[in-house]
Amino acid sequence: MNRSVSLALAAWLFLSSCNLPVPSAPDPHLATSAALTVQAAINGTPLASPTATSFESVEATPTFSQPMASVGEVINCRTGPGVNYKRVTQILPTDPVKIMGFFSPNYWVVSTKDGECWLSGEFATPAGSFAAVPTVTAPPQSEGGAPKAATFLKENGWTFSCYGPGKADITLSWNDKADNETGYRILRNGEIVAELPADSTFFTETIALLSGQSAGYQIRAYNLIGETDSAVATITCP
Repeated sequence: MNRSVSLALAAWLFLSSCNLPVPSAPDPHLATSAALTVQAAINGTPLASPTATSFESVEATPTFSQPMASVGEVINCRTGPGVNYKRVTQILPTDPVKIMGFFSPNYWVVSTKDGECWLSGEFATPAGSFAAVPTVTAPPQSEGGAPKAATFLKENGWTFSCYGPGKADITLSWNDKADNETGYRILRNGEIVAELPADSTFFTETIALLSGQSAGYQIRAYNLIGETDSAVATITCP
């Protein structure tokens, strides 16, 4: 190759290299971000994340409502948990009472206009925060034994008058032999029909009794220790 041809080829190569694309300089912001990411990975530092909105938990406050007891029929309320305790008052279906305590397995101590007394849970429906009432203990039982049985008076221990279409007026009179009775109960044909306070000596009622029918009455004295029954007085309408 002669010298002129070599010079022409060198000139062409020089001119071609001047037209090649030149890489552009990197964006300084992108370079900085990349560098920070790499540095965080090296140092084990977690990348920042969006801040989550925090919600404060609100604790619910339990509400308290006065515990009450209601009954479906007239129920005796007594000085203790059992039928041998003296009756304090009677609770009516229209008069709910405040629950003051609980005695296991099934008695409520309630507040009435006549004072506190014990109501059988068998006949009561509780409402309100009754689970929060305190547990109580039963009052002590009476000392001594069961009361002496009552005896009908020798004369006019029982009288009756039959009239109309199957009616009879009954009057019972007895000797109060006991000095430690809680009260007396009247039994007609073996079923309790009335409850009287201590020292009672008579009872009257009107019943349906047809001609030829009979009714047997007993007087039952009772206290916390036990109970005793009188003899049976049998009444028959002619």
